[in-house]
Amino acid sequence: MSIYAETKVAAEQIVLANPRHTVIRTSLNGGTSPTGDRGFNEQLRHAFADGTTLNLFTDEFRNPMHAAVTARATWELVRQNQPGLYHVAGREKMSRWDLGRLLAARWPQLQPKLVAGSLKEYRAAPRSPDTSLNCAKIQKRVSFPLPGLTEWLAAHPGEIF
Repeated sequence: MSIYAETKVAAEQIVLANPRHTVIRTSLNGGTSPTGDRGFNEQLRHAFADGTTLNLFTDEFRNPMHAAVTARATWELVRQNQPGLYHVAGREKMSRWDLGRLLAARWPQLQPKLVAGSLKEYRAAPRSPDTSLNCAKIQKRVSFPLPGLTEWLAAHPGEIF
């Protein structure tokens, strides 16, 4: 759909040409970054705090997950020395709208302002409406169930996320 997507596929093919190498595809990763503005959750929180009204698509889907879970799954895979292509993402397929509403509920004191929008309104480089990932292959290799974001947030109520 774009030069970005084409270069990602080309890079994966180069890496996977070596049978000892691994490619890990992820979805949206959140958490706490060194600069405080890299994770999707940090970007949403900043927008909420600034009073920005966010237009979030109801028809664009991802599998968000906390970066610590992505790191744990990746580390387990590396230790097993099982090269190949793996999807590592949250179990829950969510629209940008659903994600925004979930995090808005976590930070009601910021008085988040959300508007439901559509990818059909987007006027820039083409974006895939659904980049959700099937994680069945990695799930067979890791020692824990990959959580959905709603589940992870419920299990970590005190974390800033």
